[in-house]
Amino acid sequence: MKHVILPLLALTLGLGSAHAAAPSTLQKGVLKIGMEGTYAPFTYKDDKGNLTGFDVDIARAVAAKLGLKAEFVLTEWSGILAGLQANKYDVIVNQVGITAERQKTIGFSKPYAYSSPQIIVKKTGSFAPKTLADLKGKRVGVGLGSNFEKQLRDAGGINVVTYPGAPEYLADLAAGRLDAAYNDRLLVGYLIKSQNLPVRGAGVIGDPEAVGIALKKSNTSLKTAVDRALLQLKADGTYAKISRKWFGQDVSKP
Repeated sequence: MKHVILPLLALTLGLGSAHAAAPSTLQKGVLKIGMEGTYAPFTYKDDKGNLTGFDVDIARAVAAKLGLKAEFVLTEWSGILAGLQANKYDVIVNQVGITAERQKTIGFSKPYAYSSPQIIVKKTGSFAPKTLADLKGKRVGVGLGSNFEKQLRDAGGINVVTYPGAPEYLADLAAGRLDAAYNDRLLVGYLIKSQNLPVRGAGVIGDPEAVGIALKKSNTSLKTAVDRALLQLKADGTYAKISRKWFGQDVSKP
């Protein structure tokens, strides 16, 4: 029992000390956070030009727990992981899926959200794909360099059309220039509810996938601090409040 009780005790003690250790960041007192800023409802600009979204709220809350000032660096998804390696920011908070391939070169926090990929089609029309096999021979829009793009290409036989972000391919889907799009189930539900786009969700693919805060593998002190901050946010109810605000449910569990 000794090997179980001691880690749990240490974890419990950590909850009471938000700033137990100052993590190593690129700029003292600042947490530089990479994200797209075009990926509603996770990270986007509202009608007044203010950056907002689920991931924005999570990032700000984590920075606050660390005693750091949140500073956002916006970049296209296709170059977001390279930007981390080039020290443009300390972390990425942008629905980055925790995959075995990515873990070879970058570090991740503990998962902070779970969702599943979903096929998106026009609201009108009879096309209702349930699996990736149903997309063979179809033009399907997806974010360049995303895990969703890899899944489509691995499926084979799909005419994969890549875009810098979701707004572009959803616009082409609505205009009939694509047969379908492929993205996150939580994104689809948000778009249908809040933006009145003429699209609808079709087949949900696979099991729920974990997303984490990405950081450099070498920055172990920051990973430890971020993991502790996420645990604190869940313990004090902040995470649940943010999750319900954006999705009406707790997305921290598969």
